[in-house]
Amino acid sequence: QVQLVESGGGSVQSGGSLRLSCAVSGYTYSNNTMAWFRQAPGKEREGVASIGSDGSTSYADSVKGRFTISQDNAKNTLYLQMNSLEPEDTAMYYCAAGQGIIGLLFRFLTSEYNYWGRGTQVTVSS
Repeated sequence: QVQLVESGGGSVQSGGSLRLSCAVSGYTYSNNTMAWFRQAPGKEREGVASIGSDGSTSYADSVKGRFTISQDNAKNTLYLQMNSLEPEDTAMYYCAAGQGIIGLLFRFLTSEYNYWGRGTQVTVSS
C-alpha cells in the first residue's frame, strides 16, 4: 500500500523559511515523478514543484528562485525548501507521486499523479 505523509508545515512571518518533507512508503516504481501541489481556500489545486527520477525539475513561476525541490532516495523522502515566503504562499501543501517520468509540460496536471498525501498547512503572515 502506497503512503505519502507530509510534515513540516506551520506558521511563519513573511520572509521566513520552512522545509516540507514527504515520507513515501510502498512505492516501488524506479521511474517516477514526484511533485508538490498546494491549494488555498476557494482556489484550485496548483502545481508548485516537481522532480523526476531522472533529476529533471520544474517550478511554478510564482516560486522560482524561492523554492527548491529535492529528494533523498535512501530515506524515501521528498523535500520542499521554501524561502522568502509570502502571504500568497499560504495554502495546504500536498505531495504527489506519479508513474514514469512525466513530461515537463504535464508535470502540474493533477490527473498525472496516482498517489497523494493528506497535506500539511503552511500559513504566512505579513
